[in-house]
Amino acid sequence: MSINKTYAVFGLGRYGMAVAGELVSSGVELIAVDVDEGRVNAAAKQLPICKCADITDIQVIERLGISNIDVVIIAMAGNLEASVMAITLCKEVGVKTVIAKCASEMHQKILQRVGADIVVFPENESGIRLAKNLLSSGFVDMITLSKDFAMIELEVKPEWVGKSLLELHLRKKYAINVVGIKRADKLTVNINPEEKLASDASLIVIANPDKLSRLG
Repeated sequence: MSINKTYAVFGLGRYGMAVAGELVSSGVELIAVDVDEGRVNAAAKQLPICKCADITDIQVIERLGISNIDVVIIAMAGNLEASVMAITLCKEVGVKTVIAKCASEMHQKILQRVGADIVVFPENESGIRLAKNLLSSGFVDMITLSKDFAMIELEVKPEWVGKSLLELHLRKKYAINVVGIKRADKLTVNINPEEKLASDASLIVIANPDKLSRLG
């Protein structure tokens, strides 16, 4: 489950603090990092592990043990260069999931090209909502389509394994529309609703991210 993953938040402005605070309050292991000493000192009152460091330096990334982190959230939309460097270094050391906040559609394209797995817009994705989605939805990937909807790749929950979409009634129960099933990097969009779901599969769905907590 997502709560067993380890997290890092780079950038402790309003958005970064909202993400970090929600994650820590849910009991996850998290390291928070910012280059501004004042922000780090303020954040240390709420967050157990805060470091003042330059995350665009590979030696810092290695010293902080970022290679052992499952999910890194880069919340520095106002500094594109730093975001690009942080994404690049995180991917170089093997971080599986890097989520980056961006300031514009052009920045989104740049961050995706350098390796960000998920890029969020602050006007569409609040920090608290992102944290709740990370914790409760079991999501693998998410692409924001509009203010109210996103295309999301969800892990098949253990209780869904061996059952068909016809049996699960996901649209009725959770207001999500399944548009594809992914397994071993193969995506099927012509879905057989009677096919049993495998434990190593994931679902591609269209949903309102605010309602994903119902899946917890």
